[in-house]
Amino acid sequence: MGLLLIIGTYNEAATIGPVIEEALSACRGAGVGADLLVVDDASPDGTAELVTKVANEEAAVHLLERPEKLGLGSALRAGIRWGLERDYTTFGFMDGDLSHDPNDLPRLVAALDTADLAIGSRYVPGGAVVGWPTFRRWLSQLGNAYVRAATGVTARDTTAGFRVFRRQLIESIDIDTMRAEGYSFEIDLTLRSWRGGYRIIEVPITFRERTEGVSKMNTGIVAEAVWRVLVWGIQGPRRPVPPTSPAADPPR
Repeated sequence: MGLLLIIGTYNEAATIGPVIEEALSACRGAGVGADLLVVDDASPDGTAELVTKVANEEAAVHLLERPEKLGLGSALRAGIRWGLERDYTTFGFMDGDLSHDPNDLPRLVAALDTADLAIGSRYVPGGAVVGWPTFRRWLSQLGNAYVRAATGVTARDTTAGFRVFRRQLIESIDIDTMRAEGYSFEIDLTLRSWRGGYRIIEVPITFRERTEGVSKMNTGIVAEAVWRVLVWGIQGPRRPVPPTSPAADPPR
């Protein structure tokens, strides 16, 4: 099996159809074998029903329904477990609101030729954010600077929700011990990868603020990130262990 792209959804009926269509089209156009799994938390707007209709016509689309809103972190963990049981070799995350351009997927997958984790990054040269007010951009950049200062991790965009990674990486991380929800889950995955000596590449992307639906960001998600990062910084090493993966060595 190839790539499993996991999308956690809650009230994304307005955009999930185009996201699925464009993601599969981009992958197929680049010769990337990909399936797509939507993990829906009982969206009242009919997201799951729309995905079911697509899945009935498209064998590469799958739906995992959950009985209530349980959070992004647990949705992504559930998707990873689903994929591990079905022998996928590569995993990916993206948002279901068209904030991430599906046409960037092939570039992220290609980056795994020399990496274990490829992050679609807003904060490396060539990356950008469109449609955010200045305060939101500053908050995001400050948050990532806080993560780097507290933990020593070198990635510029640890909170990015657009990423792909190798099966070997996720198998080395005990996801059952990952309790973070919200964007803290992305930070935890990045930090565990870095501390484990896995090679991380940041691929510049343009993130566009959603035009449909409502952002899931709230003060609870921010507060969780602040205290979890502080704990991770205190508990863990500030440098990675020696490289342990085939992709960890620089390309020759």
